[in-house]
This record gives sequence, C-alpha cells and structure tokens, in this order.
Amino acid sequence: MHELEQPGTAISADVQGEPGGAVKVTLRGRLDVQTTGYCWNLLEERLRPLHPSSMNVEAGELAFYGGIGVALVRYLSEGGMTPGATVTVRGLSEEVERLLGTFTAEDFRTYKPRPPPRTRIPEEIGQGVKTLWRDMRGQIIFIGAATAGLAGVLRHPSQLRWREVRHVFEVAGCNALPVVGLFSFLVGLIIALESAKPLAQFGAQIFIADMIAISALREAGPLVTAIMLAGRSSSAFAAELGTMKVNEELNALTTMGLDPVRFLVVQRLVAALALTPALTLYAMLMSILGGITVMRFLGFPPLMIYHQMLTQVQLSDLVIGLTKALVFGLIIGGVGCMRGLETEGGPAAVGVSTTRAVVTSIILIFLTNTIIATVQYFMS
Repeated sequence: MHELEQPGTAISADVQGEPGGAVKVTLRGRLDVQTTGYCWNLLEERLRPLHPSSMNVEAGELAFYGGIGVALVRYLSEGGMTPGATVTVRGLSEEVERLLGTFTAEDFRTYKPRPPPRTRIPEEIGQGVKTLWRDMRGQIIFIGAATAGLAGVLRHPSQLRWREVRHVFEVAGCNALPVVGLFSFLVGLIIALESAKPLAQFGAQIFIADMIAISALREAGPLVTAIMLAGRSSSAFAAELGTMKVNEELNALTTMGLDPVRFLVVQRLVAALALTPALTLYAMLMSILGGITVMRFLGFPPLMIYHQMLTQVQLSDLVIGLTKALVFGLIIGGVGCMRGLETEGGPAAVGVSTTRAVVTSIILIFLTNTIIATVQYFMS
C-alpha cells in the first residue's frame, strides 16, 4: 500500500494492490487548483508501473473545488493512468456524476493534444522551395501592380489622393524629425571622436572635416534615415494594410471596383519617395553639425572647418546620397505595403507581417547600399 499526501494541504490518496491484479485507490480531501496537480502526478507515478487489470476508485470523501478535480476523476475513469484496465469510481455525488456524464471518452480522444507530425528532410526542402517560389511570385505580381499604379499617377497626377500623401508625409516624416536629428547628430559626433586621436598622431586632425562631410553625404545621412523609416514607416504601412486585410476591408474595396494597390499602396509609395530624400538632407546636416561640434571642441575655428569641407566635398557626393535615399524610400514603402497585403490569418498575423517588413527592409537597404558602393568604386 502506498499513501500519498501533500504536506500542508488536505489531499491524500491510498494506492493498494489486491489479489488478481486489481488495485484499490482511495481519495480523501479537497481537489482544487493547488492540490490536483500534485495528486495527478503522484498517482501516475504509482499506477503506471502496476499494470492492473482492474481498478476501484473510492471518491466518497472527496470535495471538489472547480472543474480541475473533476478532470482528474474523469481521466482515472477513462483508464488514462491504467491503460487496458476496467475502472470503477464509487462514492461520487449526483452533481459530480451528472457533470462527468457531460464528457465522454470520445471527447477526450478528439481534443487530446497530438504530437506534431515529423517531417522528413526532403519534405522540408520541398516546402522551403515551394514557399520561396510563392513569395517570389507574389513579389513579382506586387512589383508589376505597383509599377503600373505609379505610371498611371505620372500620366494623371490628379487621380492621386494627395490628402493621403500629405497625411503619410506628416505622420511618418515630421514626427520622425527629432529621432532622425538626434541619431544623425550622435553618429557624426562619434565618427569625429573616434577619428580624432588616430589623426592627431599624424598632425592631420583637420581632415576630420573631410571625413565627416563625405561620410554624412554618402553613407551616414541616407543609412540613418532609411533605418529609422524602416522601423517607423515600413512597419506602419504593414500594420495598416495588414489590419485592413484581416478585417476584410480590402475585399470590400475590390467589391466596390477599387484596386487596393492604386487606392492604398501608390499613395504610400509616393509619400515614401518624397519623404526619404527630404529627411536624408536633414540627417546629413545634423551629422555634419555633430562632427563640427567635436572640431570646435578641438580648437578649430568655424571658417577653417567650412573651407576644408568646401574644398573636398563635391556635388556628386550629394547626388549619390540623394540617389540612395530615393532607392531606400522605394524599398521602405514597397516592402511595407507588400508585407501588409500578404497578411493571412487572424490579428496575430499583423504582428508577423510588421516584423517581416522591418527585417526585410533593413536587409535590402544594406544590400542595396553595398551594391551601389561597389559599382561606384569600380566606376570612379
């Protein structure tokens, strides 16, 4: 005989073997949220090694507090802990008997959690290729639809909803000025500080001005702006369109004869294309100011810094930076809208689409920046 009792609680169970492979279980006390789990685990530990042919459960001294205790008794009666054994439960009140009668063994088998299916490596490879092909097909369709929509806007600008463009420009652009300005200023400050000591060894600290100006125009300004907008605007586009997709608002637009790409996506693409270069110019200026702050701390007069920058910076540096900004703006707007339109499932899918939009945008931004820098290096 084994007596199981949880210290400090009013629950105990006697497990007693009987002749002929039978087992008698006597339960006493209260079954609630705290005691049921303890009793359940210990009963499984004691009963499974016995392999009884039959089991009698005496439950006349049990008090039930909530449905979890009823679930334990039901599990015992269905042979969950003693497979193949005939189980008899005695002493239950009419109310508990009636409650147990509402659940059948078929319910237990139907709703029992099943282990996830095991997938073989060839099947996983096939699923990955299928998913990749589906994504590429969707991207090609989206790019074609967005290109056609932008071409239509260029031919007929009056068809564009300019009020929506101004709203996106204000929300995603004006509200981002403090963050972009602070981040760009700190980037310029850090670049100047990190280069000050190495250049001082050669007496060439004046060249900090060249480094700050060129890096701000070519790299720091466009990249800082693009990363900030990828986190703000691309995610916002994906969340907005994803929510509309989940709520079937896009289906409603299609039913009314309105193309969701022309009605929703084109406005956001135009806003991103106009917004990114403007914010990039602002980021360039703030990054240069951060570097100038360090140079003023080192004792260089403003006029010397200005002339040093003016002699090294060329118009092509600004053109390269703004060209990157246009490409990055197209990536940010396009990826955010595409991920939003791809949203499938319930509200949880909106968060997945938002995350995918940010990650994809940042990866494409750095990949595009690498390609442009490589082409420019070999062409210059």
